[in-house]
Amino acid sequence: MHLLSVGSMGYWREGLLHLSTPIVMGGLLFYTLWAGYLGWQWRRVRTTQNEISELKRQVKPTPVTPEGTPVEAAPSPVELKIQQLTEERKELIKGSYRDRHFNAGSILLGFGVFEAIGGGVNTWLRTGKLFPGPHLFAGAGITVLWAAAAALVPAMQKGNETARNLHIALNAINVVLFLWQIPTGIDIVFKVFEFTKWP
Repeated sequence: MHLLSVGSMGYWREGLLHLSTPIVMGGLLFYTLWAGYLGWQWRRVRTTQNEISELKRQVKPTPVTPEGTPVEAAPSPVELKIQQLTEERKELIKGSYRDRHFNAGSILLGFGVFEAIGGGVNTWLRTGKLFPGPHLFAGAGITVLWAAAAALVPAMQKGNETARNLHIALNAINVVLFLWQIPTGIDIVFKVFEFTKWP
């Protein structure tokens, strides 16, 4: 039985259309990793500030002479670390990682859901059914995780650390599912080659 129906486009055109999916999905995988990198950098901006604040509490007061003049001394290791982290944080802030991560996540959610639903609808229109299996279920799971991670954003913007950690955990699971889809997707590509009549 052919996986691809005979349509006005012909077998080989439908085969090419179906083979565009791995390219799109590969792009979404790399974009997911890029969005994760941007999010990690934004997290570093926040955690570096927390580290600086903690180190500032460890700085001993500057000694003063009986006249009240500060005694000049070499910076302590803690003060040097504060200076280093402050410079790093300034550089991170220049990267606008918060806005870039938010924008990347929004684009990923929009295109990802479109591709996930569109892929299923495309398969159903061509064959009259869906093919339950690891690839379909992983794709559904990825779509749900995108939505769940995005739903945490309002709480994250209010400083909820639990929501932030859950957002990271959901997206880490998402990447694992995405990577798991590669071998199952390759199997589907081979079936497309097997059942497509090329010119």
